[in-house]
Amino acid sequence: MTLGDPVKFLLVDDVPENLVALEGLLRRDGLEIMTAQSGTEALELLLAHDFALALLDVQLPTMDGFELAEIMRGTGRTRRVPIIFLTAVATDERRRFMGYESGAVDYLIKPIDPHVLRRKAEVFFELDQQRRELVRQRDEMSESEERFRRSVVQAPTPMMLFDDQGRVLVVNDEWKALSGYEQVEITTIAEWAARAHGDTAAAVLAHLQNAIANPERVRAEFDLLTKNGDKITWDLMASAVGRTADGRNLHLWVAHDVTARKQAERTQQLLMGELNHRVKNTLATVQAIAQQTLRFSRDPEKFADSFNGRLQALSRAHSMLSDATWKGADVRGLVYDQMSLGAIDERKITISGPPVSLEPQQALHVALMLHELTTNANKYGALADPKGTISVSWTVQDDQLNINWIEHCSVPLKIPEHRGFGTALIEQTARADGGDALVKYGETGVAWEITLPLLSNDRIPLASHVAKRVQRNAQDLSKGADPSILAGKCILVIEDEPLVALDMISNLERANAQVAGPASTAKEALEIIASTPLDGALLDGNLHGLPVDSIATALTTRNIPFVFVTGYGPESLPPGFGAVKILGKPFTGDQLLNAAIQVAGNSAQTSLDAGEPNGLNSSSNSSSNWVS
Repeated sequence: MTLGDPVKFLLVDDVPENLVALEGLLRRDGLEIMTAQSGTEALELLLAHDFALALLDVQLPTMDGFELAEIMRGTGRTRRVPIIFLTAVATDERRRFMGYESGAVDYLIKPIDPHVLRRKAEVFFELDQQRRELVRQRDEMSESEERFRRSVVQAPTPMMLFDDQGRVLVVNDEWKALSGYEQVEITTIAEWAARAHGDTAAAVLAHLQNAIANPERVRAEFDLLTKNGDKITWDLMASAVGRTADGRNLHLWVAHDVTARKQAERTQQLLMGELNHRVKNTLATVQAIAQQTLRFSRDPEKFADSFNGRLQALSRAHSMLSDATWKGADVRGLVYDQMSLGAIDERKITISGPPVSLEPQQALHVALMLHELTTNANKYGALADPKGTISVSWTVQDDQLNINWIEHCSVPLKIPEHRGFGTALIEQTARADGGDALVKYGETGVAWEITLPLLSNDRIPLASHVAKRVQRNAQDLSKGADPSILAGKCILVIEDEPLVALDMISNLERANAQVAGPASTAKEALEIIASTPLDGALLDGNLHGLPVDSIATALTTRNIPFVFVTGYGPESLPPGFGAVKILGKPFTGDQLLNAAIQVAGNSAQTSLDAGEPNGLNSSSNSSSNWVS
């Protein structure tokens, strides 16, 4: 709209005669009058034209004048159009207040005094003319500077324009929307830095002052605190862009919100760390399965059968979890899946229980327990008896899963004389998850009762079972560790993967070390640390997905040396323990023993020299499994 265009008034009344009368009263040179007989027609005109005044009849059909005014005040294009209400109904103070509350500047009662109406309309006619004159004067400002300022204001990227005295000249809408601050709250760059950057205010101000002194572009990343307290990361670039008419230098500060990118980078790092941890933990579990199976197998053929069966059970459980995007696995599916490995006659098995979803780590543990139960039944129990049957049932009570495995045989069952690896695995796995496993043998069958707290990401069981094992059965060790160093030393094993814990215990006991634990939760570990004299500890990098800061602190407070045993990297371990060494999973028996020797504090052993095989080395580039 230019100064020569006519001023426009909008008249809204549902009575055509009233519109004709009003138009006749207001007609004058330089004025264009548009009319509408309903709120809908009026809105169409308001969206298409710029009006200097809207005269609205209150008693309109469908949408009355008050409702039309509310819509106008809620729309950016029509918010500033002055409104005068017209009504033929006698009004009281309450109704008059409704008019003003709806955005009216005046309220006229019909029949309208022509003289009053003309005088009021003249005011708005002149105001619109003055507004146009101001627009014209603004447009006659320095064209290049104004063009630049407009480009800053309208830019889709947050921008701030300031001079070489640090005074803020322009802050565009994008900047204000992102930061939450209006331009009146950002008068200088120093004030801006202090308001929005907290502890980094000095660094931000130095960055901007450097931009003022340096004609080259200056770029840096800073965390910004918005007005409502949210934290976002900005990539900020400042540079000189020209001079004002009075000779002052102009500087432009351009910001890019990189919060999402930084978060994506952090998420990627976490995912890579978690993937690395999960792969290494799985490898450590497979390694433990191999070593323990070999220890309890009498010939290579039996070893191959047992090892392949356990590996296949672990693999199938992983497949079930992958199909569910690692959200969990159902107990019934695990039972059917593990039993299908042995090509079992379904008529011999009864399965019953409610739907129960287990979190991933616990699902893997239950899968391995079911595999051991099925294997034992195939070899020695009900599944080896043509007339034998198995009943598998489970219930849930008070967030606890109770699994009952009952075998019925037609012939007397031979009760095992020795506690095998399968039994140890079932018992240790249940206890690692904060539960328990009890077995009862009878003449015609065997019954297992397994209890497991249902784990979740925010609820980890606080198991009370703390086992302390002392065993002396010296065996030859591989070169690289002196077994006599660990004899009689008490080492605490803190590990939530039961197979890995069993393997660690076996290696330590072979060196005649006393083993405290294993502890699979922070509560268990802290109880042992408080009550047991320890020479050292092997600490898993996390327990059931939770950090181990409290355990590391307790060990440090009691001057108990320890190492982290984990598949994570140093960045995922508790802060403040950077000097503590890491034994990465998977590890060899010698590397585990060397770790135990290290924490036991024997400085005379020579097997820890950096150049000796399987020795500990604090360098992250060492070929050993240690990272400082």
